[in-house]
Amino acid sequence: MKDHGVPFSEAVKVWARVAALSFGGPAGQIAVMHRIVVEEKKWIGEQRFLQALNYCTLLPGPEAQQLAVYIGWLMHRTKGGLVAGALFVLPGLLAIMALSWIYVLLGKVTLVQGLFFGLKAAVLVIVVEAVLRVGKRALRNNVMRAVAVAAFVAIFFYDVPFPVIIVLAGLIGFTGGRLGWTAFQAGGGHGKLGAKQVADADSALGEATPAHARPNVRWSLTVASVFLLLWLVPVAALYLSLGADNVFSQIAVFFSKMAVVTFGGAYAVLAYVAQQAVEHYHWVTPGEMLDGLGMAESTPGPLIMVTQFVGFLAAWREPGALHPLLAATLGGLLTTWVTFTPCFLWIFFGAPFVEALRANKALSAALATITAAVVGVILNLAVWFGLQVLFAELKPARFLGAAVDLPVLASANLPAMALAAACAVAVFRLKFGMIPVLLAAALAGVVYALVLSA
Repeated sequence: MKDHGVPFSEAVKVWARVAALSFGGPAGQIAVMHRIVVEEKKWIGEQRFLQALNYCTLLPGPEAQQLAVYIGWLMHRTKGGLVAGALFVLPGLLAIMALSWIYVLLGKVTLVQGLFFGLKAAVLVIVVEAVLRVGKRALRNNVMRAVAVAAFVAIFFYDVPFPVIIVLAGLIGFTGGRLGWTAFQAGGGHGKLGAKQVADADSALGEATPAHARPNVRWSLTVASVFLLLWLVPVAALYLSLGADNVFSQIAVFFSKMAVVTFGGAYAVLAYVAQQAVEHYHWVTPGEMLDGLGMAESTPGPLIMVTQFVGFLAAWREPGALHPLLAATLGGLLTTWVTFTPCFLWIFFGAPFVEALRANKALSAALATITAAVVGVILNLAVWFGLQVLFAELKPARFLGAAVDLPVLASANLPAMALAAACAVAVFRLKFGMIPVLLAAALAGVVYALVLSA
């Protein structure tokens, strides 16, 4: 097999560039990665990129960061995956940590309150735009649309767990692919990510599977053991030394569980975290969860970095013997560690076997169907955020045998609705980019807060 000829030093620069430009959640980050790695650098081809993407969509956790690990590993073995994944996280870690400090120290300041009021309205529109963007690529026929609708109904109305939805979607897609049904033969679930289509044969990596990317049970077990220890030893140490009720133990255990059960990408993860962190642990309020998402949307790096903000506030409120800021900082770092360490494990352990099955049509159909189900999960998140942003009060109701929270119309937040409508016009009608919309919404929120306080 030919050497791909891409120096490791060049790869480090490219991954740093990808990380710096990775704004806007997984859809925008994946588009940036595709533009640079496939269209511009031609490291890998279109089909290989889509196969890797669909596998990462199948995994629990943030698919964009895992995709960076996958491609880095394909190009430069384990060190390539480590560098690509770590650089993808680092800018967001630093930015969210700085914003978290500002939030707890200056959060009651009128300017800061106005800033986050504006960000919430913009974030709601961005999540809706993500539903439409991913849906356009994944829902290519009525069968895939039906899968998305069923996933939304299952999670929104009946609280069906994420893993159940993903397993059922995968089984449906795998069966359809094995039987050769046309609806399951559309290929990659995210569709064409760019106008320039690079064939695998024309890429630096070529069509063949690199020697290090072929299944090797001994290597897979070794790397799995190393990353399991890196991930779980700190969790066990905290749990055994501090007890189950300590906030650091709770953070370590909860976010470790999240790393295993939250299938469907970053937006699906957020739905689970929002429910648990707000309703079960009471670490954050719905408004604070949206503030954190606004931070993550407006800074580079994975959208799931919002979990660092959640861990930060959890430890801030229960610092124990530590200074609140020190406890909060450690809580945020602990959250990031147990959130992202498993991502490297999933890729290094599973990717060689996925590479060996690249031509398996049934597997591709299963992954594409899972992507369709994820659209329904993201829609659930958009509706949840919309209810929290636009209404001050919700009331429980029964619908189709399920308990749901419906908005109290008299509690409508008219300023938030007006700002969200303006953001929607800017995004969908005027085609403004995400960053200008976030900045404009934040500025509008500040002006509104200053007017109210005058």
